Amino acid sequence: MTKVEGSIFISGVPQEVYKFTKQLERFPEFIPDIKEVKVVSRDVNSTVTEWASEIEGITIYWKEKDNFDDDNLVISYYLLEGDLDKFEGKWSFKPQDGGTLVTLEVNYDFGLPTFTSIMGPLLKIKVKGNVEAMLKAIKKEFELDKSGTK
Repeated sequence: MTKVEGSIFISGVPQEVYKFTKQLERFPEFIPDIKEVKVVSRDVNSTVTEWASEIEGITIYWKEKDNFDDDNLVISYYLLEGDLDKFEGKWSFKPQDGGTLVTLEVNYDFGLPTFTSIMGPLLKIKVKGNVEAMLKAIKKEFELDKSGTK
């Protein structure tokens, strides 16, 4: 399994940034590569969501379980079914310099050894780019919402 991680500083209280990010179904509104996030079920500590995301013009579909640890400000997720063989990771929200350091960790496996051996480095660059784009989009949207200019 390949691991990709990215972090970004967001001006805001960790609990507020965490609460904002838990609204996964809003991601398609402000993250261009995410085409759809549909909440299939929701309870106090988790959701099951269906995703459609685009990478290099190819749409990838999957269903994941998202677990919310409100005490530790962590969102963990794992693949239930979809186009990937393995897909899991977590979001963490930690206080830093009067704001929040948001870290997104993605662990994935496309399940195609020959394809991965040839395209692995390029795929990792693409996934890393998507992680960074998601973090930047969440920062921008949260800070716009918070400032009231939206």
